Amino acid sequence: MSQAAFSALAAFLHERSGLVLGPDKLYLVETRLGALMKREKIADLGALVARISSPTGEALAREVVELMTTNETFFFRDGKPFDHVKTTALKRLHAARPPGQPIRIWSAACSTGQEAYSLAMIVDEARPWLGDRRVEIIGTDLSRDVLARAREGLYSQFEVQRGVPIQMLVKYFRQEGASWRLCEAIRAMVTWREFNLLGDLRPLGRFDIVFCRNVLIYFDQPTKARVLAAIAAQMPPDGVLYLGGAETVLGITDRFAAVAGERGVYEPVAGPRTAAA
Repeated sequence: MSQAAFSALAAFLHERSGLVLGPDKLYLVETRLGALMKREKIADLGALVARISSPTGEALAREVVELMTTNETFFFRDGKPFDHVKTTALKRLHAARPPGQPIRIWSAACSTGQEAYSLAMIVDEARPWLGDRRVEIIGTDLSRDVLARAREGLYSQFEVQRGVPIQMLVKYFRQEGASWRLCEAIRAMVTWREFNLLGDLRPLGRFDIVFCRNVLIYFDQPTKARVLAAIAAQMPPDGVLYLGGAETVLGITDRFAAVAGERGVYEPVAGPRTAAA
């Protein structure tokens, strides 16, 4: 594998998805793209880069991006962000919004849907005090394949064991052979949309709650700042942003401030402003 070909692939992935592919990630290229290159009878990485860069290579280019993007996720991941939504954010937003105004939630880079469906179950559990308040949940990802899985709402035994409380499993899932399918009512609460985080967020509308967790870790600093600024522009002053436990806005942007006493929870700061040191 030539260094020039690897650098060209890295530049392509960064432009298309924001993914930073360092020299230490050579093994990822070999393990994730090996089968595709064999199927397409592509001899080496240089030939692959030439194919995906050609005018007729868009379908293959999309497949390469999807294969190289990490889709790790599970229900109620890390617990605390979902607890904060349930005990604090949702109640505060409900009290602050006039009757008839929906609360909008965005699960960015949603992968196979566990995060968005976790939020849907929380909203359903809150119905006794939410009343008829409309809550719109949108899950987006750049991968068509994972969105197709998300729409199905069908998960393996391992996937439901990895985070779903037993009472919710019994209430919201139905067993189908060796798998478990979410009930239609919960599936209907989420709208799925193919979307690249590097794109224009304005068509998605404004969001009161944004989950963008364990995504920024794959971006370089300028891309992180760009994405965070775009998210901030689509949120009201009392909105809430949730990042992954290993992610932060410090040193990247001053469009968000940390919520005191909460890890990975941020609130928008009036902008536009420049990135903070």
